[in-house]
Amino acid sequence: MDFTVHEKMQAVIGMMAEFIEKELIPLEPEFLTKDFKAMLPELAEKRRMVKQMELWAPNHPKEFGGMGLDLMDHALVSEVLGRSPLGHYIFGCQAPDAGNIEILHKYGTEKQQKKYLKPLVDGDIRSCFSMTEVELPGSNPVMMDTTAAKDGNDYVINGQKWYSSSADGSAFAIVMAVTNPEAAPHLRASMIIVPTDTPGFNLVRNISVMGHAGSDYFSHGEILYQSCRVPQENLLGPEGFGFVIAQERLGPGRIHHCMRWIGICHRVFDLMCARASQRIISPDRKTLSTQQIIQSWIAESAADIQAARLMTLHAAWKIENLGVKEAREDIALIKFFVANVMQNVIDRALQVHGGLGMTDDTIISFFYRHERAARIYDGPDEVHKMSVARRILKGYSGR
Repeated sequence: MDFTVHEKMQAVIGMMAEFIEKELIPLEPEFLTKDFKAMLPELAEKRRMVKQMELWAPNHPKEFGGMGLDLMDHALVSEVLGRSPLGHYIFGCQAPDAGNIEILHKYGTEKQQKKYLKPLVDGDIRSCFSMTEVELPGSNPVMMDTTAAKDGNDYVINGQKWYSSSADGSAFAIVMAVTNPEAAPHLRASMIIVPTDTPGFNLVRNISVMGHAGSDYFSHGEILYQSCRVPQENLLGPEGFGFVIAQERLGPGRIHHCMRWIGICHRVFDLMCARASQRIISPDRKTLSTQQIIQSWIAESAADIQAARLMTLHAAWKIENLGVKEAREDIALIKFFVANVMQNVIDRALQVHGGLGMTDDTIISFFYRHERAARIYDGPDEVHKMSVARRILKGYSGR
């Protein structure tokens, strides 16, 4: 594996990093105290600036208006953009749109791509992904109660979903629903495009998460589908292939997430080191950085971040060169390992900041609240650990 970052990417990363520092980090105090929807005109201006710099939609196809970066290059981009919670949104590569774009690019019909993919890449509309259900475990995606029954040329969708991130303000949802109940478990569900203005699509609420319901892009919706009728031409890919498509979406998606988490680690690590070096703790002007426990946290955090980063880049390299199937073990390992590294580094940074760390005067408390879910979504840590352990142990059976 070659760790050389070619000259063009070095320039791209440098420009993005400068934009984050000069244009987005100064916006964060407003972001932490203001309703996201109220910031949309200001954020639209930042997006316009990014487009002018030709840095828009880094991982999306060139033919639809993106930069067309491969997975390895976008991993480096995601790391830089992760330094601010506004980074991915402002550069047009935010989840869940990024994953939905990948699905539409690979499985969408020409008509679907014209209607949904092009405006999505352009940032003219947003979308959401509607899979997780209230009463069923998200860790087992073959368990699903939402149904899409055929009626003439239509599907009629009934069911309840939640954690459909960014549903508020979205133009459409990609919905996972059971279309083939008699098929094998992994071939029962399909992915269907549902415009959010369709009768029967009901956004019940933005779920309050850690005391914050949010709005627009920064929200998680609960949706009730009540006899929601869409044409069968809204099917994405073959019928019954929803689980297969979801698995394809998750591999690269986890690289994006993990590198974003590493970007967060870099940001809070910088804040932790600066605070430790500046915080006076005694009359003789000793700083917090003179304490061995703080020095230990800084050394451990540096090692953990480096290990997590190298693991993730290796997984991305493996996906690019050998395919998702060959990288399954690596993908499972980074999912729980990097999420835990991030949580530990954020926790240490908050502790070093003391009472200040609990406030919204720094970005740390935001990351502490909103990134705890990293150990749950896309499958909880425990499921990934069991899965990867079983795969490893298979190699020892019969020895």
